[in-house]
Amino acid sequence: MDTIVKPARRMIGTIQVPGDKSISHRLAILGAIAEGQTFIDNFASSQDCQSTLSCLRLLGVPIETSEAGRVTLSGQGLRGLTPPRETLDARNSGSTIRMLSGVLAGQSFRTEITGDASLRRRPMGRIIAPLTQMGATIQAREGNYPPLSIQGGPLRSIHYLMPVASAQVKSAVLLAGLLAEGETYVTEPVSSRNHTEVALKEFGAEVHFRENRISLKGGQRLRGVKARVPGDISSAAFFLVASALLPESEIVLTDVGMNPGRSLIIHLLQGMGASIEVLNQQTRAGEPVADLRVKPGSLTGGTLSGESIPQVIDEIPILAVLGTQSEKGLEIRDAAELRVKESDRIKSIVQNLRSMGASVEEFADGMFVPGRQSLQGARIHTHDDHRIAMAFAVAALIAKGASVIEGSECTAVSFPGFFELLDRVAVR
Repeated sequence: MDTIVKPARRMIGTIQVPGDKSISHRLAILGAIAEGQTFIDNFASSQDCQSTLSCLRLLGVPIETSEAGRVTLSGQGLRGLTPPRETLDARNSGSTIRMLSGVLAGQSFRTEITGDASLRRRPMGRIIAPLTQMGATIQAREGNYPPLSIQGGPLRSIHYLMPVASAQVKSAVLLAGLLAEGETYVTEPVSSRNHTEVALKEFGAEVHFRENRISLKGGQRLRGVKARVPGDISSAAFFLVASALLPESEIVLTDVGMNPGRSLIIHLLQGMGASIEVLNQQTRAGEPVADLRVKPGSLTGGTLSGESIPQVIDEIPILAVLGTQSEKGLEIRDAAELRVKESDRIKSIVQNLRSMGASVEEFADGMFVPGRQSLQGARIHTHDDHRIAMAFAVAALIAKGASVIEGSECTAVSFPGFFELLDRVAVR
């Protein structure tokens, strides 16, 4: 499906973005292996999180959903999952296949898990290596790609030094560590988002931290919780940037998650000159939440690299769009991880910026987007990548002439209703 996006004069309104996808995945997986019921309000409506629920149902977890956005799971305990009658399908969700593999590695049965064509091109070697060290037997296409065949069983604890910071890989090892004998340690080169560690503590597990090292003892029993998922800051980022770019805009985003491992996007935009007020701050289930009021500002641009990258990896497509309108432009380095997302996001960003008439220099690990550029309406190739589709929908708002977003239905992976909400607050 194609969607036509016309330029806008400004953005006005108060909106609530969907529940945080990263947190929803983790609460559902932990609720499945906890004891007792877990109640999750504002569970993400994204296709990715529905994939996690579908897989858990096939593993014998009773799950109820309501139209109000509540998900209720009846936990089966650490080793209470049952062999699925069919292959698990994570569809497009890297979070589902990677994190759930950590749990499956410690079960007493064999599981097959696969995904759609895009997911089957994404490398899994980074979870296969540590989970194999812990005692699981995992077969993969070419040793690296889905489908995965996971023979679980007794696991041993390990000290795992991660070669690349990744919250999904860290989470897979920590979840397997719950089912292992002894104490499992994970050391990251730089800190990645800590939603798993926060959620584990909410479910009653003891998790220890020392600089970039996280550890937990195996065999800890989890208890069901009641939690409300905050709004997804990665989804909010598209509206933050749109409001920062269009003159006379004012958008209020309510109930947005402000986890320190995710909220760097706020500080980056503020540092570049956007006007963002943080209001009504509170903490729920260990996760900080706030409302955000956003107005435009004179955006300077700059350089994004090093330890910052893991914390804004999902926001880079929309930041690249912002770079075209900044004073100095935006240079992005150390982001080779983008090459193995739903699409090669570096290539996708460069291709679409150029199709809109922008100049951009591509690097193996990033790009340089010069500032003060005018964008022209164009046909956008999303490559079935939800973040590319949404980032260039925002680019279309500031372009001259209408743009066509090809395959726009891919936004449902993380943000169902994105285009309807964008249209509601865009003043033309």
